[in-house]
Amino acid sequence: MKIAIIGTGYVGATAAFALAQRGVGREIVLVDLDEKRSRAEADDVLHGVPFAEPLTVRAGGYEDIAGSRIVILTAGVGQKPGETRLQLLSRNAKVFESVVPSVFRHAPEAVLIVATNPVDVMTHLAARFAAEFDVPSSRVIGSGTMLDTARFRSLVGAHLGIDSRHVHAYVLGEHGDSEVLAWSSARVGSIALDDFTRDRGIDLGSAVRSHIDDRVRNAAYRIIEGKGATYYGVASALAYMTQVILLDQRSLMTVCTPQPEVAGVNDVTVSMPHVLGGDGVIGGHHPIALSEDEQHALAKSARTIRGVIDELDAGQ
Repeated sequence: MKIAIIGTGYVGATAAFALAQRGVGREIVLVDLDEKRSRAEADDVLHGVPFAEPLTVRAGGYEDIAGSRIVILTAGVGQKPGETRLQLLSRNAKVFESVVPSVFRHAPEAVLIVATNPVDVMTHLAARFAAEFDVPSSRVIGSGTMLDTARFRSLVGAHLGIDSRHVHAYVLGEHGDSEVLAWSSARVGSIALDDFTRDRGIDLGSAVRSHIDDRVRNAAYRIIEGKGATYYGVASALAYMTQVILLDQRSLMTVCTPQPEVAGVNDVTVSMPHVLGGDGVIGGHHPIALSEDEQHALAKSARTIRGVIDELDAGQ
């Protein structure tokens, strides 16, 4: 099974490495405008294959992605000094206007996974361009709050002294400042989080929750300040998403894909729990029980993204 990655910067290259180490797929093709960079990254990942699982890794052009089951899109432009978020979005929209049609001209049956930030808006735009090729939005999926959810679960698990894989908690809405940590629905196994902490005498009061919220919400800022970019976590999420889709595992994941309505906001793309399978998103999103404050916060987050989309449309 072939997987293509468009864009071989930090995220794209690390995603290729994560896929190779997990043994996901049979062939990985790296595509980048900088062909020298894509060839170098492909060679570097390939040289680690003897220590992992058998597959091939190579660089190529769009013609080489033909037959890909999944295309991971990490391409985009960086923010210039003094450039506004809307100006950056406008430039990245131009990139996607070229890249997304190129993907579906050569790999019309592929599921497209979008990782370019701001991922909610970019996924919404990618789905528009994909629709011109009769590709349903269910096959255009953003990594959304997969990483934020992982951060949330890992921090709660560490505080409880529990394997984070048994912490079931979600981050919803925007992958960004307005995201919503759904504390009210969090569970450890089948046990409500509040019941678990009360029974074990573990402090999970407002101060602890505020600390965890800050470490989740502002994680990217701290990592970027320390080393310039984030890539290991999101690459792991992309490799996991790819595996779930290729193997039709039907996993519930907080990804983003265009939805008719979320929290009273129409035609918006924010992260909610979705079932992922072989054809991408299966069905609509799955609302979860939220407190009144969390529901208001989710609606605000959805309005934030919808507002950016409207502003971008007005400027084009």
